[in-house]
Amino acid sequence: MEAYRLTVSEKNSLEGVKYDGVQYYNPVQDINDNWFISTQEVDNTTNPECLWVKDLPLENFVPVPPTPPNG
Repeated sequence: MEAYRLTVSEKNSLEGVKYDGVQYYNPVQDINDNWFISTQEVDNTTNPECLWVKDLPLENFVPVPPTPPNG
């Protein structure tokens, strides 16, 4: 799966920010501890202060496997 890679500083600047006036960015970490936002978040960004996300590098995102429940 591909997603847009963020630096830690970029991730911090997007936390709590709405990308379209309604929905918030949700940066997530991959298995290699890199931060990403989804293609949908970037595609739907209309916030003028965040249009820079459209220039982020699109890279391979490897999700962290879910932790199995105990028991």
